[in-house]
Amino acid sequence: MKLSQRSIVLGAAGAAVVGAVVVGLVLLGPPEQERERRIDDRRVTDLHGIAAATDLYRTRHGRLPASLDDLAAEPGLRISTSDPTTSEMYEYRALDDERYEVCATFAADSGAPIRSSSIVQRSCQGCHGPGSAVATRVDDPVAAHLGLRDLWAHGSGRQCFEMRAR
Repeated sequence: MKLSQRSIVLGAAGAAVVGAVVVGLVLLGPPEQERERRIDDRRVTDLHGIAAATDLYRTRHGRLPASLDDLAAEPGLRISTSDPTTSEMYEYRALDDERYEVCATFAADSGAPIRSSSIVQRSCQGCHGPGSAVATRVDDPVAAHLGLRDLWAHGSGRQCFEMRAR
């Protein structure tokens, strides 16, 4: 039986589509893994917003907010204070007059290299359990050229970032 030219073209197109799907799954990972990555990116964006709002609050009031509720109540600030999947509030704690800590629970490791400067990231698993804390500093001149994901490099699980208000 002789194959028609149309059958050959359709077969090749079908094989190309299947190949593209396979390559996409290999490069991006399974859909659930991509979903977790996007949710973790949202958590990073939320924490970054909290940090920026904290800087503004300190500029306006000369002190750090006592809680995320105080920060969220500040006129003109729109921040997300809760996790997108669990709806639990992110953790915030003032450490002294200019340093504070924000924490979130991440689904996966960011895959970004841990960098060094004045924001200090600590894995709470590391500081509250066996092993040691991981320090990350990100306010050096090179930091301006890094992506948000690199600045907020994190492991999976509960991660805390110690910040210094500007």
